[in-house]
Amino acid sequence: MQINELLKAIVELGGSDLHIKVGNYPLARVKGKLIPLTHFHKLTQEDTLTMAGAILTAEKHRQKFKENFDVDLAYSLPGLGRFRCNVFKQRGAVGIVMRVIPNRIFTIEDLMLPKVIKKICEEQRGLILVTGTTGSGKSSTLAAMVDLINSTRVEHILTIEDPIEYLHRDNTSIINQREVEGDCKTFATALRAALRQDPDVILVGEMRDFETIETALHAAETGHLVMSTLHTLDATESINRIIGAFPPHHQKQVRIQLAQVLKAVISQRLVPRADGRGRVPAVEVMVSTETVRTCIEDKYKTKTLRDVIAAGTSQYGMQTFDQSLHYLLSLGLISETEAIKRATNVGEFKLKLEGVMSTGGAARSKMEQSINITSGGGREADGQLASIQIKPETGSRPGNEGQISLSEDIVKIPLAR
Repeated sequence: MQINELLKAIVELGGSDLHIKVGNYPLARVKGKLIPLTHFHKLTQEDTLTMAGAILTAEKHRQKFKENFDVDLAYSLPGLGRFRCNVFKQRGAVGIVMRVIPNRIFTIEDLMLPKVIKKICEEQRGLILVTGTTGSGKSSTLAAMVDLINSTRVEHILTIEDPIEYLHRDNTSIINQREVEGDCKTFATALRAALRQDPDVILVGEMRDFETIETALHAAETGHLVMSTLHTLDATESINRIIGAFPPHHQKQVRIQLAQVLKAVISQRLVPRADGRGRVPAVEVMVSTETVRTCIEDKYKTKTLRDVIAAGTSQYGMQTFDQSLHYLLSLGLISETEAIKRATNVGEFKLKLEGVMSTGGAARSKMEQSINITSGGGREADGQLASIQIKPETGSRPGNEGQISLSEDIVKIPLAR
């Protein structure tokens, strides 16, 4: 069994990840679910060692694996695509996880992201964060944003990644892509060097440590547009994570600094489609306003950011996760069960579904009519459009008049496969 055979199989299945572990069948993650590839035999230690050897062809990667017992790298297979790999030791054996990197860069429309993200890409300076758990689509969203800038502005874009995932070609902008340990030592050293390389836009693959965060804030403060990711669930947690990286006696100053440079936080979760044919993104979007800046500066007001985001839908294009979930549910893209499972405030979300809400909730509900997503095919849809039937519900639940449900009026909505 060869690693290239498994990669070909996962690409043909439309999978996103390949898991290799001694004693198990190879596992493919397809549309969010792990599926054993039982037409291959169970993996032996010899199999995994051979596969690791085929991936770790560079001496620097073999040496790093020997020293650290794990290594990140990119693997290319001509005619098939690129893969982000992690080779690691577990219980004395070798394990491998490989993420499929699509050959093409998906657009904001393809990914079915909120339209306000296009406006966010027009920012000339400051800090933009894309956050979420592993596998929530952060890299694809960042790539789409960089691609939009590359096709609409004349800029010097510099990316620092570990490893390089999407390959960008010069369009109206010029793009230089640097890989950690291949083209530079660390995120922090590359970011410091970037300030002397005349960039307009800097993409930092991940803000992993204090030094990288500090340098990124400085770069955003000195007139550059800095884009990066964090493994955080929402805007409030992202702000607390950045501030918490600094010593306590510096945090007040960092709050002021962050309030001035932070332009937007885009947080994502992938939710299974109602018909089981893929996933769609539920997205929280926070953009910088005077009220948002005040909430960041005052640590006692930071916890109120979710309410500020919820109130900024119609005027600023902001939306909370719960608003995004309710919108996706109203279109029939996701099921009520999945929406409730992923809601931030489950109790309030259930009341909203029942048509019971406070005066403030009713006002927010009216503002939510401006929530929208771009009209593409979705990353897992191969550009296909699916028909959703929508009309006001006539019964089912008391107080549900005016809610949207499946029926006869056809609206073309792009769905994942």
